[in-house]
Amino acid sequence: MKTDLFRAGQSVPHLAVIRLPIRGMSCASCVKTVEKALSQVHGVRSASVNFAAESAAVEYDPQQVTLGRLCGAVSEAGYGVVIEKKTFPVKGISCASCADRIEKTLRGLHGVIDASVNFGTREVTASYLPVVIDQQRMQEALSSIGYEMTGIEVPGDPLENQERLSEEATRELRRRWITGIVLSLPILLLHHWGLLRLNHLFALPHRAGALVQLVLCTPVQFYVGLPFYRGAWGAARHRTTNMNTLIAVGTTSAYLYSVTAVFFPGLFEVSGYTAEVYFETAAAIIVLILTGRVLEDRARGQTSEAVRKLMRLTPKTTRVFRQGKETAIPIEQVVAGDRIVVRPGERIPVDGRILEGASTVDESMLTGESLPVEKGPGDRIIGGTMNRSGSFHFMAEAVGKETVLARIVKMVREAQGSKPPIARLADRVAGVFVPSVMGISVVTFLVWFSVGPEPRLTYALLAFVAVLIIACPCALGLATPTSVMVGTGVGAGHGILIRKGAALETAEKVDTLLLDKTGTLTMGIPIVTDILPRSGLASSDLLRMAASAEKGSEHPLARAVIQEAEREGMTVPDPSDFLAASGFGVRARVEGREVIFGNERMMRDQGLDLGTVQEDLKRLSSQGKTPMILAVDREFGGILAVADTLKQEAKEAVSLLKGMGLRILMITGDRKETAEAMAGQAGIEEVLAEVLPEDKAHEVTRLQNKGLKVAMVGDGINDAPALAQADVGIAMGGGTDVAMES
Repeated sequence: MKTDLFRAGQSVPHLAVIRLPIRGMSCASCVKTVEKALSQVHGVRSASVNFAAESAAVEYDPQQVTLGRLCGAVSEAGYGVVIEKKTFPVKGISCASCADRIEKTLRGLHGVIDASVNFGTREVTASYLPVVIDQQRMQEALSSIGYEMTGIEVPGDPLENQERLSEEATRELRRRWITGIVLSLPILLLHHWGLLRLNHLFALPHRAGALVQLVLCTPVQFYVGLPFYRGAWGAARHRTTNMNTLIAVGTTSAYLYSVTAVFFPGLFEVSGYTAEVYFETAAAIIVLILTGRVLEDRARGQTSEAVRKLMRLTPKTTRVFRQGKETAIPIEQVVAGDRIVVRPGERIPVDGRILEGASTVDESMLTGESLPVEKGPGDRIIGGTMNRSGSFHFMAEAVGKETVLARIVKMVREAQGSKPPIARLADRVAGVFVPSVMGISVVTFLVWFSVGPEPRLTYALLAFVAVLIIACPCALGLATPTSVMVGTGVGAGHGILIRKGAALETAEKVDTLLLDKTGTLTMGIPIVTDILPRSGLASSDLLRMAASAEKGSEHPLARAVIQEAEREGMTVPDPSDFLAASGFGVRARVEGREVIFGNERMMRDQGLDLGTVQEDLKRLSSQGKTPMILAVDREFGGILAVADTLKQEAKEAVSLLKGMGLRILMITGDRKETAEAMAGQAGIEEVLAEVLPEDKAHEVTRLQNKGLKVAMVGDGINDAPALAQADVGIAMGGGTDVAMES
């Protein structure tokens, strides 16, 4: 029964939402159990558990229920919440009222479950959710009221703390699994091969082999199988059942029967029958089910890789100007309005606008475009993008959870937390499946015990265990969420993530496919495609001199030229008098000769006539290539063209998709000529070119309004709105830093 606070028609003030990291779930019925336990807490409005993400999103009234009560409800249900409990010295405590103030301050922080001050030792013990709050935030809260919390660990991102704790849980799971395998193998060998030979070889009593099995099986049953007992007990306390119940009851029955058969064989022995033991059955079942959980844990780790990659894009520290001095501080301490300096090769820490300086910024993780963007005073920059060539100062505008990258991380996590309709159906079925199986197993026991052959108890017990264990994996309740997890995990391993579980069911209805260009159809990195020498200059000399002139540059086009020379096995001399003109090209001396290498504007600024090569420049540009001109000693020496090239498998993939009856369109922000040239190579007839990132979603909507079922394939964060709007959104890792889902 819900609290009166949530009666229809009433407003619901002061609601908070928390995402609790849950440990110990193994199947859909676990989801149902945790949701039920949380929903029954007074003050909780809604609770939605995601099995794949191992988390529960809870909407609650903090005035009616505490985080401690929510965690307690999960614990009482037989599951765990990832909680850190740490003790820290606190400076400035002088009386009991100080202790009371510190406790109230910490307990008032979102993510802190409890706080207790030991006045005698001047220490505070805090229990908190590391995925929500970190030690640095608690230290700042105490500092604001005049106390100093010391001994804290190096500040870390809450999501990284959660990842660390998840890894610890994974290690514990695998430790139990390996222990189970090591102990179970001898049990199986003894039972199926060595029992008679062991007794005969060493002249041991008849039950010696069974006693060895008992010794080996006991730790498997009660250490390796402990998570099953915890889950079953938690469910029993809430008068419900789950998959853990089936495993615990089935294996315990086999184990206790076998123990009784070892010490009191006369209870089961009848004429012509000697009581057997089934330790190998109990041990094998526990190890096999645990093997499945290890595989599921691995699949869950794969589905979270996108979030981890996104998180790694943000630097840990940055340099800010405060009180007239440049200071390195953790990224968590940056506030809006800070003046930040970024040097070449560094990632931009937060969103903002450039105050002074200029550079080229690689925004491929945001836009998918492989070429860097020129940035100068007044231009907006995005946290997580890479600064390439110059240094600049900028003012922080969006920090923490407000940055574009943080919002993308949140969106990806929420997408992973979604359930397909079939999974919601599985949750409902699992709620009645387990008790039904329990009932059937009891009826089976009674029937065999009543009318079965002798020894009736043995046959009845074996039939009882068989029903429990055969039903234990629960094809619908367990396989449905697991198949979604494994499917998305395999996709993630290949750089593809499905937007949400429901998309898997929608995919068969898709009739129109929108393909992004850069990084999706193309490699996402520029390479040299054409070398056109002039004035008697050999192709090798043209490439070598261009590579030498660019040797001091960090520009992606320069790297493409240098890498081409290296592939040809050339020795590239070091230039002298190197001078870069940002956005135009370079000038240097190579082997005593003046070399200018850049675009048309740079050549015109240097007074060079390009009339004879205009047709070549126009032709290369129409093919989607970037032509660069080389002049040696003020004379035109030739053209090198650089382009992002089509992936080898792109044309074949487009052909296969067309063969499936799909309408294929390419969508890109590139110029129409470049887009059409690339589309022609891929075998795509319809092109949507010069589409701004914010307009891609509008194009998806336009097609949907025509009654089409649209799938969108992209690779950059700029594609996220279109991926979210599409009926099915698929994001590819391609040539960018990150594979993500919308």
